[in-house]
Amino acid sequence: MAKLPKLIDPFDRSIDYLRVSVTDRCDFRCVYCMSENMTFLPKKQLLSLEELDRICSIFIKQGITKLRITGGEPLVRRGIIDFFKSISRHLDSGDLKELTLTTNGSQLEKFAPRLAECGVKRINVSLDTLDPNKFSQITRWGRLSQVLKGIEAAQKSGIRIKINTVALKNTNEDELLSLTNWCASNDMDLTFIEVMPMGDIGNEKRLDQYWSLEELQQRLSQKYKIVNLDEKTGGPARYIKLIDLNLKVGLITPLSHNFCESCNRVRLSCTGQLHQCLGQEDEADLRNVLRQNPIEDEPVIKAIKNAIALKPKGHDFDYSRKSIFGGISRHMSHTGG
Repeated sequence: MAKLPKLIDPFDRSIDYLRVSVTDRCDFRCVYCMSENMTFLPKKQLLSLEELDRICSIFIKQGITKLRITGGEPLVRRGIIDFFKSISRHLDSGDLKELTLTTNGSQLEKFAPRLAECGVKRINVSLDTLDPNKFSQITRWGRLSQVLKGIEAAQKSGIRIKINTVALKNTNEDELLSLTNWCASNDMDLTFIEVMPMGDIGNEKRLDQYWSLEELQQRLSQKYKIVNLDEKTGGPARYIKLIDLNLKVGLITPLSHNFCESCNRVRLSCTGQLHQCLGQEDEADLRNVLRQNPIEDEPVIKAIKNAIALKPKGHDFDYSRKSIFGGISRHMSHTGG
């Protein structure tokens, strides 16, 4: 595949990481992500799997080396394994260094072996509690046992698991130590994420949910010896190590510690909108360009370059003064995490 000049944004950041939502649908209704009664997009508005393959390949041609597939829940998209099989050709060529996904784990028991065959070596599983009742309350529709079976199946398939846990005040604060011990004993990494103001679920609920990771780390330090790690994995997390447990813990802190200065990623929604920043409303419509040029890639390449040239320096999320600033109207399930 002929290479093109790499994507460089106005702040001289090299963009080499693309997160792609393949669907806005999900089989859970997590309280910080979705309304219980969601209205999903008409299927005709979504990019087809063939269109997703084409646009991802164009991005890879422009220097994207890490591709993360997200949703909604990506594994509920019909035919998604065929997409993974097709896009894995870029792993074989060496143009793509990593193909991975973020999932709620509900479908992993079924799909883990096939994902491994497609070259997926790491998976992020969103899991906020180990309490079955609390899990049902947070996800509304989910069953913890199903997710745990999926994680086990993925590990048996040789896929490394990282648990993504949204820090939720008055919800999973009491599980901080049990979650860290569980991940350590099962040889899984762990990342905590501050809840972000994405989608309309009510501002007061957001404020009630917000638990600063500065406070979370402080609590961990009362129990474990902690060292800071210089490790970079191409995402927004900074890493610490809990020496006593030999556990690497990531901290994604869009509110308490802005990570925008090193941002190397953009997000493509399931409708073909390119979001240059998770925390801004700006977007570029690539779907129309793609569909108006079914054979010629050059207009799509140009549209991507023009969009990257407008990438902002950072987001404006802010929970100060007991109110929310910089909130985003679209749901996280539409943008793709």
